[in-house]
Amino acid sequence: MAQRANPSFAGGVVTISVVALTYVLTVGSVQIHTYVHVMAGVLWTGTDLFIGAILGPVLGGLDADDSAAVFERLTPKTSFFLPSMAFLTIATGLTLALRVGLFPNPDPWLALFTAINLVPILLLLGWRLNAWSDWRWRIPFAVVTIGSLVWVGLTIGNLQMTTPAVVVALAIVTILSVQGFGFLMPGEVRIYLEMTSPTPDSEVIAAVGQQNAMLGGVQGLFQLILIVDMVYLRYGGLPL
Repeated sequence: MAQRANPSFAGGVVTISVVALTYVLTVGSVQIHTYVHVMAGVLWTGTDLFIGAILGPVLGGLDADDSAAVFERLTPKTSFFLPSMAFLTIATGLTLALRVGLFPNPDPWLALFTAINLVPILLLLGWRLNAWSDWRWRIPFAVVTIGSLVWVGLTIGNLQMTTPAVVVALAIVTILSVQGFGFLMPGEVRIYLEMTSPTPDSEVIAAVGQQNAMLGGVQGLFQLILIVDMVYLRYGGLPL
């Protein structure tokens, strides 16, 4: 996949995301932390909206071979770019919320968020990639499920309610995370496996690509709602 995407591009996107996250978590100021979070969100949202609202409809008007040819060039790059931006946005957003004190007691919220995100994502990955019978998938699924549920059980008694806007933000981020890593990412893997198979089927590549483009547009809409929620948090008296 990295070879198809261009190794420099794939490695650069992942490296920049890791370096940016490490920097804001160690020595970066709140202002820089906010900047990285916002810019990652802009890139993630903008790409989803472009694919869903512009590129998807254009490719939908092409025949299967032409549409598949575009997705064969596009998918390797988005497979690295979008997950990196999504991870960076979510990780910097959660840590920024903790940093400015939006959670009165963070452990129960982090435990719930982890369980509600990771368990459905792994279930969807197993389903979409036909990995139910693969022990390499079952072991991580069991470890993550048991570990996250134990964490929830140990901390839920200390849960304290935060503001409704923060709860809305966590709910939308959960939808984005599950949809992105549980539906979009497996779709990109399916496209890659199909286009590298001995007899690639253009219709399958085009169909999965169009589905991903549509879901990308839905993600963009949820991200716009999340931005409205963030603006409310910023100008509703909270120190973001």
